[in-house]
Amino acid sequence: MQFQYCPHCGKKAEMREIGDEGVIPYCAQCEVPLWDMFTTSIIAAVVNECGEVALLRQNYVSTTNHVCVAGVMKPGESAEDTVVREVSEELGLDVKSVSYVRSYPYEKKDMLMLGFQAVVEKKDFVLSGEVDAAEWVRFEDALSLLREGSVAWQLVREVTARS
Repeated sequence: MQFQYCPHCGKKAEMREIGDEGVIPYCAQCEVPLWDMFTTSIIAAVVNECGEVALLRQNYVSTTNHVCVAGVMKPGESAEDTVVREVSEELGLDVKSVSYVRSYPYEKKDMLMLGFQAVVEKKDFVLSGEVDAAEWVRFEDALSLLREGSVAWQLVREVTARS
């Protein structure tokens, strides 16, 4: 999201050259650059001790492809805490360990997705209302169920290649 008005004082922003950043919105009243805003979220490849990854069906996201656990970070919450919360909320599983994989810009929704691997013990899922279905999928079969090139596909490809 690019600011047109200052969120502090409400004055219309002007475009100004800011060092190496180029031309960006600026509030002359508050004397502050108004950096573009984006949502920070997590995406997690949830894996178990059997060489499987949990893939979800969420029809509001896609009716043709599976997805990974994902969610928006809340104020005051670390990315790792968000992974633990989202895995618990969406799949009803307790995370044993979390490791950072890499970040993924998701321009379609002005998001920065922080990718993680979340290790859990294989158990039955207890799904939240926002998850239509979930299944454990062997690493070698997982990519074929995800949209090629998607953030979930990139994350699962990297996580399964490391294992």
